[in-house]
Amino acid sequence: MFTSLKKIQLLAIVILIISCNKTKQDSKDHIKPNIIYILADDLGYGELGSYGQDKIETPNIDALAKNGMLFTQHYSGAPVCAPARYMLLTGQHAGHSYIRGNDEWNERGEVWNYKKVVKDSTLEGQRPIPTSTILFPKLLQKEGYKTGMIGKWGLGAPHTDALPTKMGFDYFFGYNCQRQAHTYYPVHLYENEEKYHLKNDTIAPGKKLAKDADINDPKNYKDYTLNEYTPDLLFEKMVSFISNNKQNPFFFYWATPLPHNPIQAQQKWVDHYIKKFGKEKPYLGERGYYPHQNPRAGYAAMISYLDENVGKLIQHLKDQGVYENTLIIFSSDNGVTYSGGTDGEFFNSSGQFGENYGKAKGFVYEGGVRVPMIASWPNKIKPNTKTELISSQYDILATLSDITGFKQPKNDGISFLPTLLGEKNQKKHEFLYWEYPEYGGQVAIRMGDWKVIRQHLKNKKEPTLELYNLAKDPTESNNVAKENPEILQKAAEIFKREHTNAHSDRFRIPLIEKGLLNTEK
Repeated sequence: MFTSLKKIQLLAIVILIISCNKTKQDSKDHIKPNIIYILADDLGYGELGSYGQDKIETPNIDALAKNGMLFTQHYSGAPVCAPARYMLLTGQHAGHSYIRGNDEWNERGEVWNYKKVVKDSTLEGQRPIPTSTILFPKLLQKEGYKTGMIGKWGLGAPHTDALPTKMGFDYFFGYNCQRQAHTYYPVHLYENEEKYHLKNDTIAPGKKLAKDADINDPKNYKDYTLNEYTPDLLFEKMVSFISNNKQNPFFFYWATPLPHNPIQAQQKWVDHYIKKFGKEKPYLGERGYYPHQNPRAGYAAMISYLDENVGKLIQHLKDQGVYENTLIIFSSDNGVTYSGGTDGEFFNSSGQFGENYGKAKGFVYEGGVRVPMIASWPNKIKPNTKTELISSQYDILATLSDITGFKQPKNDGISFLPTLLGEKNQKKHEFLYWEYPEYGGQVAIRMGDWKVIRQHLKNKKEPTLELYNLAKDPTESNNVAKENPEILQKAAEIFKREHTNAHSDRFRIPLIEKGLLNTEK
């Protein structure tokens, strides 16, 4: 009996040791990763080497793709800045979003007068989101994450409660206001809630060359390159945050303003592309923003400078000993622009999807909403992989919930963590949804390979009804609406179910609000 008791005690000890070891192993396996989300501004689907670009050099971002996973069918929630960022941070699609377009809060006064805004901070910023809004950085804070952000905010003006530091970020440095980001040499930025003054002059966006200026003389463009270049400062603040918080799990949102207009770039990169592209026609500001003597070289320079900093960030993570436990996601807020001296056709900026007005930024066609996304996570994501999973930026909240364990608020996303880990149990979207009140009023829905688009729902033009099979017609060139009434009916039912009336009159689309969005033209 004594021997049996001794055996039982010995077995219990063994079980306890195994259990402890397993608990330690489980704990090790569930160490919360650091997370860095990089959001480029107006970067086209085809402007990275890993997505087919052959003129602009992006070796560091391409290496990120080679070491991780490239998404070929990833989408922004909206074709312009503010709503895309809102949907990213809340996990809501456009039919449920508070922000559905850009809203500069014009009733305050001359919000587009750059010099007046510099002097009067009550004219800065966009209309604030409600303080009850739940952004996922706040949920990460509850899981022990330190949260930081650099770049462009655009979701609430100074002197309101809709500021990054009040909405889930422990640290913020950058532009509060989207309009102020129309220069890379501003008079001030914000650090947390205080102005951070720069040694730059008040050169208002849109200032053109003197009428008698020699457009081929570099000296006449000196007003557009001042002393302190915002992207340099942003990067310095980011790596400092990482160094200071490497003992904690951290989330960092790098909302870089690059390569959004204006064309202002480091001269070393401009010179590199002048040698590569040769002499070109100066851009004189005809389509807004600042003139530039070498616009193609300048635009490519901004993207290569961003790429250079991505490489420096990765090296910094390695130097700090945190790279192996860091998930990095790189994407863009919407499709490429067609203004300010950019030349999307020259660069084939959207790949096959189109770069010009009507097909790119501001529109719900593929060129406006399909964006690059790359995810890298050492020892978790298999290197050099590619996925055709149909996904959206409003899936990020659900994905980070799966990774870190925070409880999800109600949202429209689906976690793509199984895809990142190479697992087979990935849930898929029944549909992706877009509703955009600007540029005439537009809605779109993607259901598998089918994409329905309706335009001119808010202006005086005749509304359009379009249907494309993206598997056969990725350029959205062959409208097959008449031949597929059952697909249109299914889309109309989803629109009716998913749309909620916008809170702001600015974001309302009459044909939707009146219940007239159906399959009839």
